[in-house]
Amino acid sequence: MNVEAIRNKKARFVIGLMSGTSCDGIDAVLVRIKGTGPGLAMKLIAHQTFPYDNDLRLRLLAEHMTAKEVCLLNFELGEVMAEACLAMMDIAEDNEVEPDFISVHGHTVGHYPPGSGGDRIGTLQVGETAVIVQRTKIPVVSDFRVRDMAAGGQGAPLVPYADWLLFRRDDRTAVCLNIGGIANVTVVTPRFEDVLAFDTGPGNIAIDGAVRLLSRGARAFDENGEAAKRGKVIDEFLEYLLSDSYFTKDPPKSTGRERFGVEAYLRDALANRREHAYEDLIATVTQATVQSITDAYRNYVMPKYDVAHMIVSGGGAMNNTLMHNLKEALPEIKIYISDRIGISYDAREAIAFAILGNETVCGTPANVPQATGASEAVVLGKITPV
Repeated sequence: MNVEAIRNKKARFVIGLMSGTSCDGIDAVLVRIKGTGPGLAMKLIAHQTFPYDNDLRLRLLAEHMTAKEVCLLNFELGEVMAEACLAMMDIAEDNEVEPDFISVHGHTVGHYPPGSGGDRIGTLQVGETAVIVQRTKIPVVSDFRVRDMAAGGQGAPLVPYADWLLFRRDDRTAVCLNIGGIANVTVVTPRFEDVLAFDTGPGNIAIDGAVRLLSRGARAFDENGEAAKRGKVIDEFLEYLLSDSYFTKDPPKSTGRERFGVEAYLRDALANRREHAYEDLIATVTQATVQSITDAYRNYVMPKYDVAHMIVSGGGAMNNTLMHNLKEALPEIKIYISDRIGISYDAREAIAFAILGNETVCGTPANVPQATGASEAVVLGKITPV
């Protein structure tokens, strides 16, 4: 089926895939979408997570790759994503529907937006779509960041458009907080023109990185935030972690592992504090994520918006210590996980990219210029046909 035929359908069935900077695995959804733009309606049919094996996970987490490694990883991840799509196609068949297209964010191996240092910009996601198309025989929409950056934008965050479609109400303003590898917020206002969104800084990428480094690879993450719960925050270390100039930079802004990955943000800092207990170091890195989110909310959201509540998604929503500390730091606002309103914490971003893919197919601009800094609204994504 060609793109025009898919666009003209009353309802489109979409497989959405998301591979985040935490490198846990692929989050996949099957959704039904009707319409485009403000009138779009989405129904979640199924979602599933496909964990990466440890070897692939470590290679995805590598902060320095040769051209050969990037090249090979691109095709390998394409095969893994294709397998996830085939599994979702089986689920679609069980539900007696046929997917019209697949929408893939890909895995970011480099993101250097305007203002990240130097005169040059660029962004690169891997997960070869030609492989996915060849295995599934379904068109794929991908590579959403580049068009916004070509228009002068940050190319991120990309989910605010979908957040506004999914969570907006005519009578209130809400904040959507996603704590993935990088944490980002969307202020969902009644009017699209008033939406604000930006990356607040590190999310799980710093916490998971510290756990891997300090445990010498024996642990991948702080399950339920248990180590952080047992530890005590090291004030001097927390101050150091929060001294990065990114935190005081005004939006529009976006960031990634180039700034807050293990090598750039933590390795030397942890090596210089070996006298401290493991739990205390993890507690401090966890609190840095909490504090950076809190400071971003107080500095850039509170002065301009009257917020009714905060909806949290992403893997960080399952870190009980992080969530407890966030609620303590922001007692004036009601904070809850997105599952409470019918969207699983680990499905939100995959749903967002299914929606962005739908807008690409329909030719509808889906960036948020006032959030990314782009000069104009543009159609995102590229289509790889069958």
